[in-house]
This record gives sequence, C-alpha cells and structure tokens, in this order.
Amino acid sequence: MISDELLAILQCPETRQPLRIAEGELIARLNGLIGGRRLTNRVGQKVETKFDGGLIREDDKVLFPIVDGIPILLIDDSIHLEQAEEGNRKGDA
Repeated sequence: MISDELLAILQCPETRQPLRIAEGELIARLNGLIGGRRLTNRVGQKVETKFDGGLIREDDKVLFPIVDGIPILLIDDSIHLEQAEEGNRKGDA
C-alpha cells in the first residue's frame, strides 16, 4: 500500500508528528461506523466513503484516511479516533 520510504517522510500536516499505518481492526471498526452513517470528519461532516487503510498520528488521536490507495492528508478530512472508541463501547462497530 504505502512504501516504507514514503511512510518515513509523511507527517501530520497540522502538528508535523510522524504517521504510522493503522491496524486492519481499527479500519474495519471505522468502516462499520461509516456504514452506519455515524462517523464524522474533523469539520463534522458525515464520512460516506469507506477507507482502504489509514495513517495514525503519533499521539494516537487522529487518523488520516487512505482511499483508493491515496493518503488523504487534509486536516478537514481527518478523523478523531475517540469516535472509534465510543462506537466500540456502545457495541456498534
């Protein structure tokens, strides 16, 4: 999906923290929330397109989606990861 060389230079556009590849389980949970129309991006818009993967910021608070193999490194399209935890606690994902 993303080469190690590219991953080494990618960083959060907001904080400049390093990014790492998200685990498949987290992506599946987020895609479940998307299917249920319960996942929103940074600006509060419902996310409608499921992710192929994601890049997680070093502080584990934000995910940047990967769609059609392309990392979307736009701050407004980022996902606050507490949504995944809230959905998991409710048993929704």
